[in-house]
Amino acid sequence: MQSNKIIYPMKELIVKSIENEGVVTMYTLQFLDENSSEFDKFVKRFKDSAKLKRDYQIILYALSKISQNGALERYFRPEGKMSDRVCALPVDSGMLRLYCLRITDKILIIGNGGVKKTHTYEESEELLGYVIDLQKFDSLIRSEVANGSLTISETEIEDITDKSFEI
Repeated sequence: MQSNKIIYPMKELIVKSIENEGVVTMYTLQFLDENSSEFDKFVKRFKDSAKLKRDYQIILYALSKISQNGALERYFRPEGKMSDRVCALPVDSGMLRLYCLRITDKILIIGNGGVKKTHTYEESEELLGYVIDLQKFDSLIRSEVANGSLTISETEIEDITDKSFEI
């Protein structure tokens, strides 16, 4: 019997801080074999889309509210599994999704996203890939915190931008 499970190769990444002026420390991921971070790729892909302009603006507005008020649960759509911290913007309906890791009310890791054309993200190879990357990174963060290699303070993940990770 042949398995239909998709195998994703190991990828090396770094974590980049996003310019923060609010109460939330925001990070994004950048794979070492790519020139742009995941969030930058999302912005470049959708910022000039006439068809998705409203959805894109809703996501940017949500990020500005999160920056001002905190990465509160109410701003996110739960995604992923119960055991991980993967979530999506926007909380309301729309075709465009931006996937994130909500670490705490003051720490957010922004991933990538795309157009949701299927009932669930699992049915889209592209969206599933973004979620799996975040799930793997979430698991890695939990492991690194448990073994003392990373420390999460109230407002940041200490020294996370000084390391590279393999997921």
